[in-house]
Amino acid sequence: MIKTYLYDHTEKKMRHDISLDNLHQVLAHKENLLWVDLYNFSEQELKYVANAFGFHELAVEDCMHYSPRAKLDKYDDYHFLVIHAIRYNEERDEEIMLVQLNIFLGENYVVTVHKNTLPSLGRMAKICLTDTKVSNKGKDFFLYSIIDGLVDEYFPVLDRIGDRIEDLEDEIYEKPSRETTDEFLALKRTILTMRRAITPQRKIFYNISSSSFAISEDNQPYYLDLKDHLERISDTIDGYKDLVDGALATYSSIISARTNETMRVLTVISTIFMPLTFVTGFFGMNVPLPDQDSVWSTVSITIGLILVSMWMIVIFRQKKWM
Repeated sequence: MIKTYLYDHTEKKMRHDISLDNLHQVLAHKENLLWVDLYNFSEQELKYVANAFGFHELAVEDCMHYSPRAKLDKYDDYHFLVIHAIRYNEERDEEIMLVQLNIFLGENYVVTVHKNTLPSLGRMAKICLTDTKVSNKGKDFFLYSIIDGLVDEYFPVLDRIGDRIEDLEDEIYEKPSRETTDEFLALKRTILTMRRAITPQRKIFYNISSSSFAISEDNQPYYLDLKDHLERISDTIDGYKDLVDGALATYSSIISARTNETMRVLTVISTIFMPLTFVTGFFGMNVPLPDQDSVWSTVSITIGLILVSMWMIVIFRQKKWM
């Protein structure tokens, strides 16, 4: 599906559903800004838009196939960006799903291409239908608004992951279980997926002054704010990764300590029964007992076995083995 939104600088208002057949006439006024949003698209729709703007076939191919890494490519008269939004669902095996957004940034146009609907772009479309506050500040501000909307979606996810880590840290001391290990591994996969998504995006906007596309002086503070958000997200993800690694190591130590404690108890019990087993086994092989016809011989042996056991228990406690 193709949606178009045009900021008409002469009339100072927004127009939509613009035909791309007379594209050169629409873009003739350099102060105009055209946004073409292509989503849930067919191959024919993508080729139609690509032919209208003259996009390179390699960039078009990137739009057709999923790329796990963000990037920024420069062509003759436009830039091509690949960035990712995130979808978070704890019920799925893969909690984080990356949604690819392809952006073509020209002199006075922005073309967004994505197979899945994005709430942040939906909000942008609603604004563009009635207001010019996003479109009248230039293509660089419009691009900032798109990316900032995607980046803001990371923060609620990070807050939820932080809460889950805190819950797990409490759980490993109270009632560790197999589910605890599964939760740790799921969190680790989620954090690594977010890290793979955000790190390349951070590099793209790391140095505003040497950015490959022009950013007006008025809009540079917005990109500095975007850079700050990306750094905060990256630092938070790195911090969460360290927390999960540390908690997983602590959990493994606790499980190992409990296993050792269980083995120690079993070893003490086995050691106590060793002399009892020896005595009963020795005299159980038809070896005659002293005064075996007297009842007191059985009583004496039983009392002796009990005393040996009690003596061993006292020794183990003195050595703090029990």
